[in-house]
Amino acid sequence: MKPAKTNMDITWKIKSFNELSVEELYQILHLRTAVFIVEQNCPYQDVDGKDSESFHLMGIDETGGLAAYARILPAGAAFSEVSIGRVLTSKKERKTGLGKELMENAIQFISSHFGAVPVRIGAQYYLMKFYSGFGFKISGEEYLEDDIRHIEMVLETEESRSV
Repeated sequence: MKPAKTNMDITWKIKSFNELSVEELYQILHLRTAVFIVEQNCPYQDVDGKDSESFHLMGIDETGGLAAYARILPAGAAFSEVSIGRVLTSKKERKTGLGKELMENAIQFISSHFGAVPVRIGAQYYLMKFYSGFGFKISGEEYLEDDIRHIEMVLETEESRSV
């Protein structure tokens, strides 16, 4: 995926774990902690051993700061399908459309890198409508993860159904 500028002055980068600089890894872990642990008041083990086998999609703002992030995991890392996780935008970038752009970039990368495959997510329950806007459909029962309601959802294309 080529870095691309957007109308929000965001540059998109995607890197494997080994391609990340120390500064990029620090920004990723800092923002994930700020959003998932501090904002959501949810102590849990964010560094779960899956980062090293994942791709890291980063939306970098004009100051060089991390504004949006998602982790793309190959099939077998979290689910039997390719998956997207740790989806977030920084607090100041929320309600700007950046989250939508983040997901579009993640789905595009999966299509170009992995082909026409189904994509599974473990979505926070309150974001079901957001993810359904990309074509994700509920594929399981509601469950609690770290005391937060979640639901599994799958995105399938016509091509992935025939694979």
